[in-house]
Amino acid sequence: MDLGLKEKVILITGGAEGIGAAISQACIAEGAVPCIVTRDSVAVQDFAEHLRAKGERFELIAMELGSPRSCQQAIEAALQRCHRIDALVNNAGINDKVGLESGSPDEFLLSIQRNLWHYYSMAHYALPSLKASQGSIVNIASKTAITGQGGTSGYAAAKGGQLALTREWAVELLPFGIRVNAIVPSEVMTPAYIRWLATFPEPDSRLRSITAKIPLGRRMTEPTEIANMALFLLSGQASHITGQHLYVDGGYVHLDRAID
Repeated sequence: MDLGLKEKVILITGGAEGIGAAISQACIAEGAVPCIVTRDSVAVQDFAEHLRAKGERFELIAMELGSPRSCQQAIEAALQRCHRIDALVNNAGINDKVGLESGSPDEFLLSIQRNLWHYYSMAHYALPSLKASQGSIVNIASKTAITGQGGTSGYAAAKGGQLALTREWAVELLPFGIRVNAIVPSEVMTPAYIRWLATFPEPDSRLRSITAKIPLGRRMTEPTEIANMALFLLSGQASHITGQHLYVDGGYVHLDRAID
């Protein structure tokens, strides 16, 4: 299936690690140009070098998205380099474990800033370009907004806000033909997830206990499976889909986990 994304500029926050990296690579495979906005790190530079070594087309803007001004600067840099923005993938964030009891009101606000503010700010500053291209937005959310997790009030609240903004923006942007959708992952085998598993005394046993609760295939979701949904939603093949929350999770959230 030709998704019609060739030469399209896709701005992806956190697009050099985990789910974001998979989305960037999927864009390249479709002939699109990922414009990756992410904080700098060794892993980010390694990913960029890997793409350069293969001669791939992409842009990397190494920038923290900790304030509205930094988001504005990121959009300005993207337009200076790419001259247009055809789609926005809001993906960057971190499950920072700011809980009701383990955190504080100030830490809660910082968690919202780390995980929600830049979703709004990036869309706000990208909007004129998205109007010009009649583009689309995909927000990467999390099952924590639906199921809860415990000990992560800030992250869960931010993810719930992302889902609410998806519906709100879909309504607000209807007159401009801009589609807005969200993907809701559950258990995805990313490098960050692998590092989290390594904190347990028996990582393999912990992983088995998790996958036993995933109905379809009793396995983790792969980042490429999230990326495939993201590209479909960004493409013209999803031309009549907006305001939706799409679950790519092997049935984790909605199917009976007791099914044998």
